[in-house]
Amino acid sequence: MNITADFFRRDPVSCARELVGCELFWKGCCGVIVETEAYSVLNDEACHTFSRPSSREFVASMPPGTAYVYLNYGVHWLLNFLVKGGSEDGFVLIRALEPKKGISEMILRRNTTRLQELCSGPGKLTRALGMDGSLHGRDLRSEAGSSLRLSANTPKILACPRIGITRSAELPWRFVAAGSPFLSVTPSSRL
Repeated sequence: MNITADFFRRDPVSCARELVGCELFWKGCCGVIVETEAYSVLNDEACHTFSRPSSREFVASMPPGTAYVYLNYGVHWLLNFLVKGGSEDGFVLIRALEPKKGISEMILRRNTTRLQELCSGPGKLTRALGMDGSLHGRDLRSEAGSSLRLSANTPKILACPRIGITRSAELPWRFVAAGSPFLSVTPSSRL
């Protein structure tokens, strides 16, 4: 079943957890989401809205489910979805996918044949899928050849601290499919 805008009308933490196990289809490629991170506009120093007025304007003016795509460190495009209309607003970063379809195209884009490395990080997955900044502000669910679908098989999900940030890093707002070999970083065994 396709995910609608209503799915994104809640808090970002709940949304990030429930996106794990969903399928992301994009222009002939498909992968199961195995890792996400939540970012809140309230009291979250790692969220772009904390220091970027343009991000606050994005949240105020765009509908839930809109793609928030930005260039990280001038190198990698990162895919986020806007979450708003629930108890708090924010974003969900898609951190990793398990590739399922269009693998030959992903291999060409990423220049690696290791299946576990194709989409094992937020920059890797956008490159593998051929996503870039032109998607910022668009509703990817309504694009031709694109959809987000709920999965009948929800994996066991672990919550752990977010990674790759220095502010508010202690928040357990990273969600991963337990035991997946396709994660960007394996969670600590102390969880």
